[in-house]
Amino acid sequence: MSRLVIPNPSVTLLLLLLAACAGPDYRAITDASIATTTGMVSAEAGPEGAMRYRDIPFAKPPVAARRWAAPETLHTPESQIIPLPDMVMCPQPQSMASGGAVGAYLGSEDCLYLDVYTPGNVAADAPLPVMLWIHGGSNLTGHKGTYDFSRLAAREQVVVVVINYRLGPFGWFAHPALNGENLTEPALANFGTLDMIEALRWTQTNIAQFGGDPTNVTVFGESAGGRNVFSLLASPLADGLFHGAIAQSGHVRSVTLDEAYNGERQYPMVDRGSWEVVGALGLEPESATAGALREVSTGDLLKAYFELDEDHIQPLVIRDGVVIPKAGILAALADPEYAKDVPVMAGTTRDEITLWVGLSRYFVDISYPLTRALPPKIRIKDPLLYAFWVDMRSRGWKLGAVDLPFTAMQAAGYRQLYAYRFDWDEQADTYLVPFSEILGASHASEIAFLMGAPMYGSIGKYMYPDTESAAKMTEIMMTGWAEFARTGSPSLPDGTPWPPYDAERPEFMRLDSGGVGMSDDVPSRDELLEQVARTELLHHWSSVCWCGNWSRRWVCRTTRLTPSGMLDAVPRQTHLLKSVAFVRRSRQSTAVSIFRDSTSASGHRGV
Repeated sequence: MSRLVIPNPSVTLLLLLLAACAGPDYRAITDASIATTTGMVSAEAGPEGAMRYRDIPFAKPPVAARRWAAPETLHTPESQIIPLPDMVMCPQPQSMASGGAVGAYLGSEDCLYLDVYTPGNVAADAPLPVMLWIHGGSNLTGHKGTYDFSRLAAREQVVVVVINYRLGPFGWFAHPALNGENLTEPALANFGTLDMIEALRWTQTNIAQFGGDPTNVTVFGESAGGRNVFSLLASPLADGLFHGAIAQSGHVRSVTLDEAYNGERQYPMVDRGSWEVVGALGLEPESATAGALREVSTGDLLKAYFELDEDHIQPLVIRDGVVIPKAGILAALADPEYAKDVPVMAGTTRDEITLWVGLSRYFVDISYPLTRALPPKIRIKDPLLYAFWVDMRSRGWKLGAVDLPFTAMQAAGYRQLYAYRFDWDEQADTYLVPFSEILGASHASEIAFLMGAPMYGSIGKYMYPDTESAAKMTEIMMTGWAEFARTGSPSLPDGTPWPPYDAERPEFMRLDSGGVGMSDDVPSRDELLEQVARTELLHHWSSVCWCGNWSRRWVCRTTRLTPSGMLDAVPRQTHLLKSVAFVRRSRQSTAVSIFRDSTSASGHRGV
């Protein structure tokens, strides 16, 4: 008799929540072709009269000798671009974005393609603002096919470009063999970032053919995509390639070349250094040649990378001295030498962290009222604890995604800085899952409103119900983002003023269907401690330790909030503790958070 295998309920819910949305139907239009420097591409008609041009190559395939090399410009204007039958994605493990069987590795190294969305009727004499989307996924997963911006293009009269870029060990990798047997600066290591820069170059050359304005290009991205936006702002190689930037739930952490290599694991807080990855391939880490590394199959490299016994697997932008200045992203943002004369918008969602803690059995109770073959019933165990933890970690995310980079950029001379927080939380609750309570304004929940269509497959009708509230939120998001792309200053449908950010008074625009307005929602340390004392939440010590692998040593540091709301980047007290002992502590009197370094205020994994 075959046995029914019931998946972990947390995995089940996550699969439901994050399954890639099924896009609208498109109809090929064979007589509407556009010539580009990389080939002739035909249009597909989509929702609301929008056009999509799919699977356009923007660089030579980064395969064989071009693995771990800067992308090379492709010039094939006479070729005919044929949309591919399957989703085009860079090599990655199975995920909710990529699909595939659990444990599978998907994608091809020949993955540098982009899609273009345009309104149906574009006037040749009135070029439209261009918005280039950089997907999230921890720089490990994700692809352009997850996102459909046809409605944004049609409603707001903008041209949207959606790109792929190299991920994981293919995108960020530092090894002496790739740089003349040494790792002194300069040394190429940020290949994924270079792909984004090459896509921007392609856009500058070709976007006018689609009705876009090459002198008005805004880059925007979410989570790891938001971090990549900050990387482009810091990179001298991206100068002049874009004219505005929007970083949604990003961060600014970067590592040195030595840390990225991490020989002999001399940096215990760095995961998946190239020294360790090469060793896992069965090669001698110190003496492996570039040729030997490039001969490793795609599957073997992915397997070695992802099967290392590590906890935090997000590849980090590397201070290689070429793409990213040696001082790092945050320092570069604060340095007038690297400043770009462009407007920037950045923000977070109010409840960023619910996408993770809402799936933790520590915080939620999971039961099966009927049968384990059906989805479980999920309830929050301790609403006070849950609210406190979500609030604290989400505030921390904002500090790293908005306050730290914007304070740095203001010091460098940026004046057009605009901050926001996404607060919409009006999901449709069900008997099984109270979505509004568990998720609220969760990480990535704003993206669907920029696309004007529900995400997450069949569960989208609960996540994004067809209500007046959701329709209003779509209008707010589309208008704000498109007007920023159009003019460099975000505006809202009701005309509410949106003043620039000021580090001395770090206000942000609160975006919600129930009303918008400027807010300064940062508690003082005294208010924070009073809240802690009142609810007695800190005796739940293990709630502080949200990561799942306790076989490693972690840096524990106390943090404080200054009156201006900035994270104190220098810890007042730092302890190295064994993980097991760290978890088993029961009652503490000091608020402690886990941070991977001084510029990673949220300590998140990213999506």
